[in-house]
Amino acid sequence: MLKTLLASRFLRFGVVGVAGLLVDLTVLHLLAPWLGWYGARIVSFLAAATSTWWLNRSFTFRSGSAPRTGLALGREYLAYLSSMLGGAAINYAVYALTLHWVQGDIAPSLGVALGSCAGLVVNFAAARKFVFNDAPKGPREP
Repeated sequence: MLKTLLASRFLRFGVVGVAGLLVDLTVLHLLAPWLGWYGARIVSFLAAATSTWWLNRSFTFRSGSAPRTGLALGREYLAYLSSMLGGAAINYAVYALTLHWVQGDIAPSLGVALGSCAGLVVNFAAARKFVFNDAPKGPREP
């Protein structure tokens, strides 16, 4: 039962990650002319992390509890961003290495995609353990 729940959540986390990847790529390509590929990547990561936080809290880790509002919601958002820092470091390193090693127009998009894949497991574990673990569980969840 726990393995099934974990697999289901990981799959949903991956689906949300694809949506975040699309946000990441869009913001990156819109801002790169002004901020460069490295500066735009920082902003695009924050945009993607914000969108994935909202989607993960609503879709991946939702619970039967009352929704958080105000200060509690803000704390959850900051906890999510903080918990994503490990994955973000891996993600950004893979992105930078890809820009260094791969030539051509595909390099930034490939770097974002590879970086996202590289940080996926770390980010899932962090979100599950540090951000969404204290929400009351619905029936049949551990």
